[in-house]
Amino acid sequence: MDLSFDLAKALDRTLTDAARRAGLTEAGFAPEVRPADPVHGDFQANGVLAYAKRQRQNPRALAEALVSQLDELAPLFGLAIAGPGFINFRLKPAALLAWLAAHSNREALAAGAAAAEQGHTVVVDYSSPNTAKQMHVGHLRSAVIGEAICRLLAFSGAKVVRDNHVGDWGTQFGKLIWAYKRQLDSAALARDPLEEFERLYKAGNSAAEADPTVLKEAQQELVKLQARDPENLGIWSRINEVSLFAFQEIYDQLGIRFDVTLGESFYNDKLEPVYRGLADSGLAEESQGALVVFHPEHPRFKTQPFIIRKSDGAANYATTDLATILYRTGPLHATDVLYVVDKRQSDHFEQLFLTARKWFEKMGGPLPRLRHLDFGTVLGENGKPLKTRSGENIRLKDLLAEAVERSYQLVSGKNPGLPEAERRAIARTVGVGSVQYADLSQNRSSDYVFSWHKMISLEGNTAAYLLYAVARIHSIFRKLDLRPGEAPGETGATAFETPAELALARKLVRFPDALAAATGTLRPHFLCTYLYELAGDFSTFYNADKVAVDEPAVRARRLLLCNRTLLLLETGLQLLGLRILTKM
Repeated sequence: MDLSFDLAKALDRTLTDAARRAGLTEAGFAPEVRPADPVHGDFQANGVLAYAKRQRQNPRALAEALVSQLDELAPLFGLAIAGPGFINFRLKPAALLAWLAAHSNREALAAGAAAAEQGHTVVVDYSSPNTAKQMHVGHLRSAVIGEAICRLLAFSGAKVVRDNHVGDWGTQFGKLIWAYKRQLDSAALARDPLEEFERLYKAGNSAAEADPTVLKEAQQELVKLQARDPENLGIWSRINEVSLFAFQEIYDQLGIRFDVTLGESFYNDKLEPVYRGLADSGLAEESQGALVVFHPEHPRFKTQPFIIRKSDGAANYATTDLATILYRTGPLHATDVLYVVDKRQSDHFEQLFLTARKWFEKMGGPLPRLRHLDFGTVLGENGKPLKTRSGENIRLKDLLAEAVERSYQLVSGKNPGLPEAERRAIARTVGVGSVQYADLSQNRSSDYVFSWHKMISLEGNTAAYLLYAVARIHSIFRKLDLRPGEAPGETGATAFETPAELALARKLVRFPDALAAATGTLRPHFLCTYLYELAGDFSTFYNADKVAVDEPAVRARRLLLCNRTLLLLETGLQLLGLRILTKM
């Protein structure tokens, strides 16, 4: 039997071959093998009972006929029939050893995982902050979750296009340019340009609200920008350039990169086909001077319009998002588009997807699979959205800086003998990773409470705990004067025997299940839970069974367990977007 990356699928193929030999497949027998018991490494085959009912046969007799064709599995699996025809497969120690031997590096893991998403080109729309504003804690979840999902999909074989759809156009620029021309503080601009732009926008907005004359002047500045006035276009370009530079400093800390950064301004000349296409197809209609789409079959949207063009002739998010779908379908060749946006935008995306689906049906073209990956809110310990004491949004750069400083105190307390520069470097990895992991370890659809005490701790399901587990395994190899991945004698390893060895080996071969759960549902917390449990099982193993024993075969198999645990912990953390450490 081929012990491939996904054992359930390998068993499924083997059982299908056995059914063919037994003459069952021609009558429509389709077995389905699923993990049944993660503790003991059990799998269970379903489908016998349903087939037997259709054929009016004894399900247990059919199961026995199948098992009689599975002699090739006997060295690797214990076979048993349960109930009315369920076939149970229990991994034997020899199968555990064989799987771990076959998956000895990241390349082997990636090759095994790559079949899941092959053939898909997935555009992931995430982060997407507005220019002229500081990134704050409200931008954290989209950035962190989006990057983890990109890495999971790419590891599983998809072609991933990371798209940062920044908000770099709109009515706010009229007010901002008005204030820029009248209230610019050159010293503040030189010191912190993004902070100065944010101050100018607030000043322009307040002035426009207080004085109709100012509002009219700001609107004229916007008209000049839209008409490509050189002065206003230059100010706008400078604002966006500075904003993107500031965003990139945050992205660099988080290990995020984008393939394309196409803001709303990119689609300005691509809006007319949206108006024309929806009107010509009969989907859009005039309502109170606006161009809108109704969905009469929907309980809410039959009276709640999806506004495509406002009554003053201006575009909005709906227009730009439809133009974006056209572009992603065309030049980007997307088969799937994922929008990592908070759950408060659920109505917008539901209307957007309904409209796009009907429009593409009218055009007769293929529509990518569109999915809104919603997420909850980061809450303070008072149960309200996380803010500063003065009620302002917490800047993301300040949040990360505090995480790094708190991590420095943790690292210094744990290993005060390390040089300060090394402790600072470790603290940067632990601090930023702690913020990322605290977010990713939650079900993305749920709100979660931000707690420094729980986040930056060597206890519990935290980044610090997992990074310390990685560093601990590296220290084992250093003490033995070995390099991970190159430990001699793995080929001489004997089958696992002790309870701790077996428990750890069984957890290791469950990595594909955790990866499939996280990627299939696009919920990284499934992988986080697995890594936490794996680190715990390794700690139990290491405390129970000495690695550096004299017997070569025992030493080899325990080094193999250390190697594979390190491989899966590091691979998993990197898939989540975290950097790793060899010392902590």
